[in-house]
Parts: sequence; structure tokens; C-alpha cells
Amino acid sequence: MADQARARRLAKRIAQIVASALEHEVKDPRLGNVTVTDAKITGDLRDATVYYTVLGENLDSVPDFAGAAAALESARGVLRTKVGQGTGVRYTPTLTFVPDNVPSDARHIDELLAKAREADAEVARQATSAQHAGEADPYREPREDKPDEA
Repeated sequence: MADQARARRLAKRIAQIVASALEHEVKDPRLGNVTVTDAKITGDLRDATVYYTVLGENLDSVPDFAGAAAALESARGVLRTKVGQGTGVRYTPTLTFVPDNVPSDARHIDELLAKAREADAEVARQATSAQHAGEADPYREPREDKPDEA
């Protein structure tokens, strides 16, 4: 078992090597908009999981996740060779590519926040014409107890 600090450093290095190889050395047009977001490695340094996301050409285009997954699968051997050359570890870890859900989750959170802002604005509009349900001053003066008139 390797220590956790070494595993984190190796995972970071693997992410850098894979991203650089995708940008400069792998000549697959389906990988043009692929971005490596993170990498994790098991404690025994044998299996690495590389997280990626696919960005669209513009705001209206839908990213091609299936094409990117197929291209990464076909380039797995080349990328593993690059990782082995770049890290210098005794056993080159196997690479598994997993699409990262962070961008879609962030987009969903932004939509929810926009709905919450609209609801808050509606409540603020209704509050401007609102009136108190009871008296204007709901707090009453404390009663003064009068001594018994006996």
C-alpha cells in the first residue's frame, strides 16, 4: 500500500499527462473538446480513474459524449503508455475513463438558483402591498397591577 500523499501526487500527474497527450499527441477529432477534470488512483497504485467532460462547440451545440467515450476507449493503450513513460512507476496503472457530471450538476444548480431568485422577487412584490393581520403594534404595554381596594 502506498501512502495517500504519493497516491494523490500520482493521480494529479496522471491527469496532467493524459490531458497533455489528448491535446498534443492523440489525433482523434472526437477528442477536440474533451477536458480532463480529475483523476483518482487506488491505494495499491494499480488502477486509475480519469474523469473527463466534453464541452460543446458553442452554447447551443450538444456535446458528443458517446463519440468521446469511444475515442478515449480506442486511445486507452496509447494513453497508458504515455502515463507509464511520464510517471516512472514500476507498474503502470490501468486507465478507466468516466464522464464527469460536475458541469451538468452546476447547470442544474444554476437553474434552481434562478427559480429561487424569481420566487423571492415575487414574495418581495407581494410584501410591498401587504398589511398586518392584527393590530399595527402587536406588542401591548404591560398591565399595571392595581393594589386591591379592600
